[in-house]
This record gives sequence, C-alpha cells and structure tokens, in this order.
Amino acid sequence: MNSGNSALRLGTSTYSYWHFTPEKTPIESVLDAAAELGLSGVEILHRQMESEENAYLQRLKRHAFTLGLDLYNLSIHQDFVHDDADVRQQHIDHTLHCIDLAHEMGIPSIRVNSGGFRKQGSFDDLIKAKGWVEPWEGFTTDDGFGWVTDAIERCLPHAERRGVLLLLENHWGLTTFADDMARIIETIDSPWLQAILDMGNFLFEEDMYEAMGRIAPYVRLAHAKTYPGGGSWYSLDLDYGRIFRILLNAGWRGYCSIEMEGAEDASTAVPKSIEMLRQAWGDAI
Repeated sequence: MNSGNSALRLGTSTYSYWHFTPEKTPIESVLDAAAELGLSGVEILHRQMESEENAYLQRLKRHAFTLGLDLYNLSIHQDFVHDDADVRQQHIDHTLHCIDLAHEMGIPSIRVNSGGFRKQGSFDDLIKAKGWVEPWEGFTTDDGFGWVTDAIERCLPHAERRGVLLLLENHWGLTTFADDMARIIETIDSPWLQAILDMGNFLFEEDMYEAMGRIAPYVRLAHAKTYPGGGSWYSLDLDYGRIFRILLNAGWRGYCSIEMEGAEDASTAVPKSIEMLRQAWGDAI
C-alpha cells in the first residue's frame, strides 16, 4: 500500500454544524470550532454563506488564515439534467459564478453535482426511487449524460483560467452509481474535472466498497459521513479504515472533510467524529 504522506488532512464541512434549518449557523463560528478542535481546514457550504459581497468573502478568508485554517472546497449545488437548454444554461452560469467566488476566497476547488431525472417529492422519495436515475418518459439515460457532459465541458475553460478544480460528487442522480460517475469523468477526460467521494452515498451499490474503488483514482477530496445520534435520513455502519486504504492504494493524498449528519449536537458529535476517523486512519496506514 502506498500511504503517501502519513498525516491525515482532516477538516470539516460547515454543513456539519448546519443541516438546512431556518436559522443558519455562521461560518465564522464553524471556523472557530475547527481551529479549537485542531482541524486543518474547513469546507464551505455555499448555501450557508450569509452574503456573496466581496467584503464578506474576504472576511472569511482573513478569519481562516488568522486561525491557521485552509479553505479547501466550496460545496455548491446545481442540476444539469434538464431538457430545456435555457434552464441548463442557468445552472452553468451559477457554476461559473461560484468558480469566481471560490477564486476570490482562495479556495482551490468546488463541488459539482450532475443532477438527475427528478420527480416531484422529498428526499425520502428520492431514496425510494433509488436516486432518481430512471429517465423521464420520452428521454433516455444517454440524453442525461449528454446534457451533463456538455454543461461541465462548458465550465472547464473558466475553471482552468481561475485555477479552481471541479470535483464531481456521488450525489444522487447520474452519479448514484460508480460506473455512471466514472463515465462522466472519463468521457470529459480533463485534469480540471476530478471527484469527491462521499463515503455514505453509494447506498444502492451491491458492494459500496467496490464502487469506491472504481472512482478512487479520480478522488481528490473525501467526504466522511458520520451519524452520531442517528442519521437524519439513514445511518450506515461504514468501515472508515477500509475506505482510507482503498483511497491510499489509489494514490489519494487530499483532504478528508467531515460531514456529520447525525441528530446529536455538533459540539459533541464533531469531536467524536474526529476521534473515530483518526483511529481509522491509524488502522489504515
């Protein structure tokens, strides 16, 4: 096994402290908590930001630097699976805009979603439908892949100019399954499009660890889902040490970002997650 650098670059997503409740947890408070816990950096959830004004962006960047923290990823949302080209363009424009936001904050990557064949309903309905991968009537899966690859390709020149890596995550839709996620990455075949592995999102694979191995060569950032107090939608008993070994064997040396998705308060759940992941890392190397 190639363990690369034996140090675990462990950070947290601001999402760990805010699960889309009406009152947002300030990102500054997450930065303070991360520094207090001895983490190396923080991943910012775009929807958690209070503003897009430059003064706010620079204040976050300054605050992180003062605390000795890296800002290593901006996690954004978009959905390229639309039959309407004008709607797809809106999502492309949003992605280009977020590339600029990341650049202004000195963040070297953004999370990108493929999107999927949405049906009306909640996240629970998405789970029942196994990720919304089945095409709408009158369309094919190839239509969806064509829309996604075209949209991402149109974002890549700006990403390269700005020095911001696009990281495709296994976040339902056309990335619900590893082979489909790899199809997008391998079809586009650009060093500016790589992957995020969400350890908890290969829910419908026959062998989630085999699926992780399929995309491991492209992974530049890992999301470690943890579930203290029970997950908001589901809980998984993940073998984090095994996952770290899969990634290390593929040459991964990037950040691991905690996405605490349990019901327990983040003030106690995130420290538990840190301890668990550091133990798993020690077992892996």
